[in-house]
Amino acid sequence: MPAADEGAGVGNFWNYLEHLTAKSSRDAEQRSLLNEITIGETYFFRSQQQIDAVSKIILPKLVSLPAKQGVKKIRIWSAGCSTGEEPYTMSILMMEQLVQKHSGWTFEILATDLNDNSVAKCREGLYNEYAVRNLSPQMRDKYFKPEAALHRVKDEVRANVKFDRVNLQDQSKILFMKGFDIIFCCNVLIYFDGASKKRIVEHFYSGLLPGGYFFLGNSESLFGINDQFRLLHFPSAIAYWKPAPGEEPGGAK
Repeated sequence: MPAADEGAGVGNFWNYLEHLTAKSSRDAEQRSLLNEITIGETYFFRSQQQIDAVSKIILPKLVSLPAKQGVKKIRIWSAGCSTGEEPYTMSILMMEQLVQKHSGWTFEILATDLNDNSVAKCREGLYNEYAVRNLSPQMRDKYFKPEAALHRVKDEVRANVKFDRVNLQDQSKILFMKGFDIIFCCNVLIYFDGASKKRIVEHFYSGLLPGGYFFLGNSESLFGINDQFRLLHFPSAIAYWKPAPGEEPGGAK
C-alpha cells in the first residue's frame, strides 16, 4: 500500500479507498497519493537529438517567421517537467542559441508537473553530479554555482523559467495555456488512457501557435491519437508540427 495510505492513518486498502474518495479528504489525499506514485528520472541535456533539432533547425526557422518579427520572443512549455532538468536545459539552450545569436530576442519557459515534490525541487534548482554529468566543465562553470558537493542553477538560467503544479487532466486550467512555439511532453502520455491522451493532445495542439512544434518521448507516437499534427523527421529525432498557412515546417516530412 502506498506511503500516502500510511500517512492517512488507515488500516487497509478499503479504508484507504474510502478516505481517498470521501469529499472531506479527497483532494488533499489524492494529491498526496500522486506525489508518491509519480516519480521522474532525468538529467540535463538528456535527449541530445531533440536538443540538436531545436538548436540547429527549429530555432532558425522560428526566428525567420514573419509573424515572430514583431514580438521577438520564443515561448516553450515543458509539460511533465519532473525535477526541472528539461526546462533548465532549454533555458541554457536559449541563452546560447537565441539570446547570444539574435539581437533583441527573448524567451519564456513554463514548466509544469503534477508532483508537488518535483515542483519544489525545480524551484530549489540544486542538483547532484549525476544530473549534470552530460555538461562540460566549462558549461558547469558558466551556468551553475558549486554548493558543497552539489550544483545550483545560476539566477540568469532561472530568470525566464516559471514553475507551476498542473494536472494535465484539469481541462479548466490547461484550456487557457496558449501561445507556445514549442511544447515538450516526454514520457508523460504513457500514463493516460486513450481518451485522455486524445483530449490532452488536442489541448497541446490548441496551445501551440501556428507553425509550432510538439515533442514526445523517443518511444512515443501520436498514431491513432491525433491527425492534426504533421509528423516531421529530423536527424535521429522526430517532432510534430502545427501547420501554418504558407509556411514550411523546416524538417523532412
